[in-house]
Amino acid sequence: MKTKPLLLGLLGLGLSIGVLELALRLFLGLGNPPLYQADSQTGYRLQPNQKLFRFGNSMEVNQYSQRNGTISPTKPPNTRRILMLGDSVLNGGALTDQSRTLTERFRDRLGNSTEVINASAGSWGIENRIGYLRLFGSFQSDVIIFQIGTSDLIQRTSTGGMVGVDSSYPNQRPGSAISEGMSRYWMRVIRRLTSQATIAPAYAQQVRTPQDKAEWFARNSQSFSQAIRALRSNPETKNVPIIVLYTPNLEDVAPTPQAPLYKAEFLNLLKQLQIPVVDAHQAWSSLPEKTKSSYFSDVIHLTESGNQAIADLLFQQLCVQSKSDWCKERTTKQ
Repeated sequence: MKTKPLLLGLLGLGLSIGVLELALRLFLGLGNPPLYQADSQTGYRLQPNQKLFRFGNSMEVNQYSQRNGTISPTKPPNTRRILMLGDSVLNGGALTDQSRTLTERFRDRLGNSTEVINASAGSWGIENRIGYLRLFGSFQSDVIIFQIGTSDLIQRTSTGGMVGVDSSYPNQRPGSAISEGMSRYWMRVIRRLTSQATIAPAYAQQVRTPQDKAEWFARNSQSFSQAIRALRSNPETKNVPIIVLYTPNLEDVAPTPQAPLYKAEFLNLLKQLQIPVVDAHQAWSSLPEKTKSSYFSDVIHLTESGNQAIADLLFQQLCVQSKSDWCKERTTKQ
């Protein structure tokens, strides 16, 4: 007689676990995270050909590990193509719907005859971006835009060693949605509450001492300069405009604007290289504190309104003010 309540209890437990698993998959998309692969050129990149639903947002990764739908390796006729390279700020992550990423917002401003390619991954440093260009090329783009933020100037180059080790960079599907929720999110909360050490994500593994910061800024500057010279000496890209989009951290603009470490030196380098810069730090510093704070979801990453503000800034400075040839046709229709 005692076995019946036990069986009923086990059945109820099994049903509860099944309902929880299904709910986590259907409503949060757990159990199906973005997957990564180690790569000798980029350190790591998103695995190709993924379509995901996470936390109410869609996410698509194409055959070239870009956060885009499938693209042709050759530029379609009557199409302008812009290649943007960046880190998680550009990528948007699973908390940003595909249609609300920075690149999609910029494409909306330029019109359907323009493709804006999002070549990015969370925690990519400057050398990781360069590695992507070296691996895949420029895709016959009409312009190349490097998104580089305050933290990138002194960031170490990320490596593939974290792939499959750090729960933020899985290389295979977890056994279940419940197991992912426990290992990736719930245990992270527990560790923070108990002040236990955990594997730091790459973006947190910044250099610490002033000497290290100086050394990594020098290395990143040299690598960037070499990459620009290589692009300009390549027959396929020598006439392609190269632009830097500078994105600040929250502390750079709010509550009181301040000069980011090594920004002045970096802008001087860009001047020497004759590379124009779209400076969101400068553009946002004079805005009301409430407005510029609303552009950030944390200390580095942008909200949907932040992505839209960047897209508007790119369009205003590159298309309206400078009237670049690659977007002149669009501006005449405004």
